[in-house]
Amino acid sequence: MKKNLIQEIKTLENLPNSIKEINNFRKNDNSDVSALVKILKKDSLIVSNILKISNSNLFGGNYKIETLNKAVELLGVKLILAISIGTIISKTINKNLFAYAVTNDDFFYSSALSAIFIDNWLGQINEDLRNELLLPAFLQDIGKFIISQLIQDDRQTEFFLKSLVETDDISACELEFTGYTCSRISANIFKHWDFSHNIIFPIAFTQDLENCPKDFLHKAQVLNVVKILCDIRNPLSNNNIEKALKKVLEYNFDVEYFLNSLDSIRDRIEKNSQHSLSNN
Repeated sequence: MKKNLIQEIKTLENLPNSIKEINNFRKNDNSDVSALVKILKKDSLIVSNILKISNSNLFGGNYKIETLNKAVELLGVKLILAISIGTIISKTINKNLFAYAVTNDDFFYSSALSAIFIDNWLGQINEDLRNELLLPAFLQDIGKFIISQLIQDDRQTEFFLKSLVETDDISACELEFTGYTCSRISANIFKHWDFSHNIIFPIAFTQDLENCPKDFLHKAQVLNVVKILCDIRNPLSNNNIEKALKKVLEYNFDVEYFLNSLDSIRDRIEKNSQHSLSNN
């Protein structure tokens, strides 16, 4: 399966020109909402994903978000850009996540949750680090699309799902069935497309910390915590919170900041879910 995996990455299509337009907007630190909306409107799937996340229990609840302008105002430019880049990448890869028994919407929800947690958690500590890791946090599980396809092609879906349930450890199952961690696969996808090393390296070593270059170790540790916490099959489950908290302690991170962010986001999800139910 390793050879097939490498071949899958090598044969990925080039990203469309729209990614350059969005990346240029991001790199120039542009905050012109009208210019951003004009770019995003060119891709209906980007618009659809942004509106879905805007109206999910991560953000929505009081009223329905129906326009891009309102969505940008609600989510903020950096998260909007992450969703847009993630949408273009997933559309280019053009695979499903059946092997995980989840949907593309589940992927975008857990990815958005990861970015939101980074924003909330690191926003209390280090704004520069927050800005650097928001996009990698959103994109770090993109390799799951390739893994899912290979598992299906090898007719291993049933066994993979059984292992996911029995072990409750997605990363261990991915490594067992493919020979690689999802983080390493994601990093190689971004390397194939010539992404910045500031995105590639923290993702690549998220599950290989002992070999991580010193300059990227702290970033990889942060992504590791968020990866566990926002697990695509069980985001913010009690078990994943417990596992993530153990990593926070192991890495000598400030527990109070972590728990403050966790409480804030869980409260937000609960309140938005209640508002949504009352409005239906």
